Amino acid sequence: MLKVTNNWKQTYPGAHFGILVIKNVCNPPQHPGLDFVKRELEADLRDLFRDRGELKLLDSIKAYRSYYKHFNKTYHVLQQLESVIFKNRPIPTVSAIVECMFIEELRNSLLTAGHDLDLVNEPVTLDVATGDEEYTRLNGQDQIVKPKDMIIKDMKGVISSLIYGPDQRTRITRSTCNVLFTVYGVPGIGETMVNQHLHGIETNVRIVAPKASTEILKVYGAA
Repeated sequence: MLKVTNNWKQTYPGAHFGILVIKNVCNPPQHPGLDFVKRELEADLRDLFRDRGELKLLDSIKAYRSYYKHFNKTYHVLQQLESVIFKNRPIPTVSAIVECMFIEELRNSLLTAGHDLDLVNEPVTLDVATGDEEYTRLNGQDQIVKPKDMIIKDMKGVISSLIYGPDQRTRITRSTCNVLFTVYGVPGIGETMVNQHLHGIETNVRIVAPKASTEILKVYGAA
């Protein structure tokens, strides 16, 4: 399913990358069980963090901020957390399967992408960008990838970069039946954290699709 290049291992020692493949899912626009999980998480986050300084002290946040700083970018998950916690904005309703991922992304601060597995041309490769790669982002914008950014590519090209997110070609839609979730664990994010994160997504998916089957749940590390 996934090939990991030596270039990735050598460039980002201490990094971890997780994949989760779940088949036979359904993707309704909304699910009451998932709405309950969202409301609980919002309350828990607001109780746990009283100011932005506390949030920025999280090991996961510090690790991603350090990575993003090398590319002169800010970690957008931190901004999303601040919106939910300090501006009292609800976790948005997008579609159930996407929310399964987004809930855990906010809970654990780990950067995650989702893809329609049936639109992915395997094998998938985890690599480091040269800066020549280009793909169409989820928002329809054509994007040249930043050199040294972590990327995932299939036989047709890049399907995700850490800095710019997933592509449009393999996006999750209402008709998605089989899904691939990926987690970019930058250096400082341990194997256990990524593994727990994947299990959290799996738990959420089973709320929406109790008969779904997990085909792969695996974490890869860079020595």
